[in-house]
Amino acid sequence: MAQIPSHTPFWRDIRFIRVLLQILFLLGVLLLAGILYTNMQRGLRNLNLELNLDFLSNEAGFYISEGIGYDPSNAYQKAFWVGILNTIKVSLIGIVCATVLGLFFGIARLSSNWLIRNIATAYVEVFRNIPLLLQILFWYTAVIIGQLPQVHDSISLPGSIYINNRGIYLPALEPTPGLKIWLIFICIGILIGGVLFVLQWRKLQRLDRPGFPAKWALPVFIIVAICGWFLTPENPFKLNLPELGRFNYQGGFRFSSEFSALLIGLSVYTGAYIAEIVRSGLQAVAKGQREAAGAVGLNQRQTLRLIVLPQAIPIIVPPLTSQYLNLAKNSSLAVAIGFPDVFSIGNTMMSHTGQSIPVFAMIMVSYLIMSLTTSAAMNWYNKWINRMKK
Repeated sequence: MAQIPSHTPFWRDIRFIRVLLQILFLLGVLLLAGILYTNMQRGLRNLNLELNLDFLSNEAGFYISEGIGYDPSNAYQKAFWVGILNTIKVSLIGIVCATVLGLFFGIARLSSNWLIRNIATAYVEVFRNIPLLLQILFWYTAVIIGQLPQVHDSISLPGSIYINNRGIYLPALEPTPGLKIWLIFICIGILIGGVLFVLQWRKLQRLDRPGFPAKWALPVFIIVAICGWFLTPENPFKLNLPELGRFNYQGGFRFSSEFSALLIGLSVYTGAYIAEIVRSGLQAVAKGQREAAGAVGLNQRQTLRLIVLPQAIPIIVPPLTSQYLNLAKNSSLAVAIGFPDVFSIGNTMMSHTGQSIPVFAMIMVSYLIMSLTTSAAMNWYNKWINRMKK
């Protein structure tokens, strides 16, 4: 009688087969990557090009219309850094504006007022279904360039604010030596406010009551900051007002027409999607929660602020993260209107140096880092609010 093996041979073991298939797949991917890299190197040699980043230290030789201090005599590295900062600037401001628009119109879509509800619905349906590139071009060509006045006929608003087809000019705050002393008071205010925030939050958790943990922390921080402002021997900031020169306004702070069009387009478009996320998140809260809030005497505003929104935020945050990432990536459409973001400056660098592959790699890595950072921050916030909810 044949002896039955006490164990399965390794070549028939499902665990071994799974590991083997994964190793073979990984080797196949590496082999394919090696073939593509070899072909790329061969093509570059035929074009007398080298795959390196030495060109970043060369003089850029081109002008950038806005951003941090930059001169055409600076290196390509500085020019690329200007593009990254411009992209981060429009992305951060766009995220704030889109969130405010989305929250407002998302709540308005559930309003009991017929007019408000339908205006919000029209906003969402119109701006969500028109391609973003068309919206950016519309705001830039038809509204800002086509409708706003020339520099010498600028729209003047209170507070030395001027608007024309070249941009928006605002007063700017310039730091003084007194800023260092005031920052010490700010740090003290943050420390005291943080302690009060934690104490209030623990109290609310102990009593199992809804509330605003920053009830005392925020006023104390504001009081310390104001006291520090007046106790500082020299004002921490001085006001730099824009003044009309021969051809344009000088001084102050300027939002260019390209930046303004891009910011409006990104904010309005993304805000429409965020509005739907907010609406669905609010509707996901059980109806009984609103009824219970009304039974204890809370009005609609209190119910929304204390009961509905705190429960809806954990539902809203995950899809909201995707919209923030889309906004940052969609900012690359700035190339259509000449705003010098990282993609636009990268294109200029490629035309000047011929180093298309390294520059494309730098652009992709830049967007990847920005997206991963945004995703990590939102994931941390999502875990934090879920932990506080327990």
